[in-house]
Amino acid sequence: MTRRQNAGPIRLLAAALLLASAACGGDGGGDGAADADIKVGAIFDLTGPTADVGTDYADGMRGYADWMNLRGGIEGRPIDLIYQDYAYQVARAEQLYSQFVNEGVVVFMGWGTGDTEALRLRITEDEIPFSSASLSHVLGDPADSPYNFLVASSYTDQFRIALDWIARNHGEGTPVVALMHNASPFGLSPSRHGGVEFAAALGIDLTLYEMPRGAVDYTAEFSRIRQSGARYVVFQNTSGPAAVALQNARSLGVDATFICLNWCSNAQLVQLAGEAAEGVVGTIPYAPLSVDVPGTRVIREYLEAKGESIEGRTNAYTQAWWTFSIFAEAMKQVLASDQELTGANIKAALETFTDLDMGGVTVPITFTPTDHRGAKGLRIFRVEGGEWVPLTEFVQAPAAP
Repeated sequence: MTRRQNAGPIRLLAAALLLASAACGGDGGGDGAADADIKVGAIFDLTGPTADVGTDYADGMRGYADWMNLRGGIEGRPIDLIYQDYAYQVARAEQLYSQFVNEGVVVFMGWGTGDTEALRLRITEDEIPFSSASLSHVLGDPADSPYNFLVASSYTDQFRIALDWIARNHGEGTPVVALMHNASPFGLSPSRHGGVEFAAALGIDLTLYEMPRGAVDYTAEFSRIRQSGARYVVFQNTSGPAAVALQNARSLGVDATFICLNWCSNAQLVQLAGEAAEGVVGTIPYAPLSVDVPGTRVIREYLEAKGESIEGRTNAYTQAWWTFSIFAEAMKQVLASDQELTGANIKAALETFTDLDMGGVTVPITFTPTDHRGAKGLRIFRVEGGEWVPLTEFVQAPAAP
């Protein structure tokens, strides 16, 4: 059954946190009463193969909607977050998308790479601004995906940052890199959309190794990786499979530097892998809640007020919260300017954002009509003493060769 987040009339907060100057009582731009709910659709993976990170992301989305509604919603209008678990099934995603659009959602929050790419044409036809947890590079190109917006560094940009870091720190000889990836479009995205070419331009010897779904042992893969002479292993997967692989590598005595891209560089990896996670490097677009910046403080204060702890919460929570905030800011601008709250108007508002302050959780966000890759930088972290510790300040993705 569809679940919803509802709340009464409120007010927005925090200039530094995007919504400080909002006021109650916007008239809705002629599209209904001032207190009419704003419907936002979402699909989450709560029971499928990426539920290990999907659950925390879903909690961050729901938490942001609740936080906003407790403070007045958007221009005095409550957020009605309509969502369901789609279990990482593309056909189910397409069905739920149609259902929620028919219910009147004006913005949609997606999840996986396969389903988001499958929905691109329908999103465009329906003029529904769409942000997915997928960071596939192609989704940030308005020429192909005019209503999709990336609010974190794409998988390709993350991979470029990781490869550039390897090249700069390797020393003599050719860096040999293994990319262990999820068996899906998500897993292949960094290499397919420019990663292979970038590795070649840097003189890196790159080989891909698929991680079969549900595998509990990667001994065969590590045997081939050893034979290749790889000294670096990059994971494009979620934290569960990456943790299994790290424990395998430790038991096999694999001598390599391990690097996680977005969806396995989180607290859950450390919890699952234990000591095997020590020294792992991560490209982390959105700060873990343990990092003290304004954008994490507001989340910690919200959770504390709800009697909840940040224990067990990961940077997926931060990413979801601040992803939603960007779209809330666009909707606020549309309503504050007395325009109708339509997808086209929300899209136009998003495309005016230049260096939008994200409270220190990630780089400032910039969208233009010709570029929907809003963030092209991140911090690199490393696990030290069981905690993700910043290894760099924000670094920008190198340009494509």
